[in-house]
Amino acid sequence: MKFSKKLISWYLQNKRSMPWRETTQPYYIWLSEIILQQTRVAQGLPYYLSFIETFPTVFDLANANEEKVLKLWQGLGYYSRARNLHTTAKYVAHTLNGVFPSTYKELLELKGVGDYTASAIASICYKEPVPVVDGNVYRVLSRYFGIDTPINSTTGIKEFKKLAIELMDHDEPADYNQAIMEFGALQCKPKNPDCTKCPLNNGCEALKSKSIDVLPVKLKKLKIKKRYFNYLVFSIDDNQTIIQQRTGNGIWKGLYEFPLIESDVLDTDTIISNDVFQNIAYNKDYEITPYQDEPIVHKLSHQHLYTRFYIVKLKTSSKINGTQKIVNIKEIHNYPVPILLGNFIDSFFK
Repeated sequence: MKFSKKLISWYLQNKRSMPWRETTQPYYIWLSEIILQQTRVAQGLPYYLSFIETFPTVFDLANANEEKVLKLWQGLGYYSRARNLHTTAKYVAHTLNGVFPSTYKELLELKGVGDYTASAIASICYKEPVPVVDGNVYRVLSRYFGIDTPINSTTGIKEFKKLAIELMDHDEPADYNQAIMEFGALQCKPKNPDCTKCPLNNGCEALKSKSIDVLPVKLKKLKIKKRYFNYLVFSIDDNQTIIQQRTGNGIWKGLYEFPLIESDVLDTDTIISNDVFQNIAYNKDYEITPYQDEPIVHKLSHQHLYTRFYIVKLKTSSKINGTQKIVNIKEIHNYPVPILLGNFIDSFFK
C-alpha cells in the first residue's frame, strides 16, 4: 500500500474528534489554523470555541474592537497572530465581501497566512492537492526516509517541501494532510514513540538505523536574550491603579501593562529617582513594597524576562503620560494583558 494510503487508513481509525474537522467552511478552518500555530491542541481548543462563540462569522470578527480580540487571545502568546487575524478578517469582510480566497496562491497573500496555513485551508476547504509541512510532518518524513538535513535550514525546508509534494495524495488531499499531521502528533511522537504499533514500521529508515531519537535534526537556536522587567503597581487610594498600552513593534504590542522600569539592577532608591516613578508620584506620599523575593522568569522564544513587581501605595495620583491611564481596580480584568501580568492580576487584584 502507498505511503499516503497507509496514513489515511490509520487516520480514519485513530483521528481525534475536533470541532474544526466537522466543517469545511474556510472561516473556521482559517481560525483554527491560526490559533493552533505554535500552540498545542489541548491549549488551543478552548480559545477556538471562545472565538467562534464570540465571533461566529468573519464579519463579527472584522467589526470587533482590537482590544476585545487581544483580550480573548490572552494567554496564547505570539500576539502578532491575533493582530494579523483581525487585519485579515477586516480585509476578507470588507474587501472580499466575506469570501475567502479559494486557491493556495491567493491565500498566501492574506496577512498572517504562510505556506502551512495556506496549504491546510486550500486542501481542506477546496480539495487543492498542496501539502502541509509543520513540525509533525517534518518528524514523520525525516524518520521514515532517514533524512538528517536540518529541518530549520534553507536546504532542509526546500528538501522536505519537495518530498512532501511528491508524496501528496491527489485523490484525498484533505484527509492526507490531516492524516500526516495527526500521525506525527499521536503516533510518531517527539519522544518515545511506540514503533511496535506503527503501521509504517516496515519501511521506516530511522527504526532500521536506530536513529529515532536523533531525527529530525534541528540547528541550534539563537542565543537567548535576558531582559529585566520591573513593574510599578500603583494602588491609588486603594481603589485605582495605572496601566499603559505597549506601542512599537516589540513584544506584546497593543497589550496593557503597569508602568515599567527595564533594568537589571534596581532597589527602592533607584525606583524613586527614576523618571517613570517621578512622573506619577512626584511630591506625593508613597509606600513601596516588593511583591516577591525572587524574580519571575517568563520564557519567550528568543528572550527570557526576569520580572519583579513593586506595589506603590499613593493617596492621590499625579500626572500621567499619553499612553497611561488611571483605571478602577475592579475594571483591571477587562484589559488585554500578557499572561505574565494576567497571572499577577488574578492573584493580587482578587
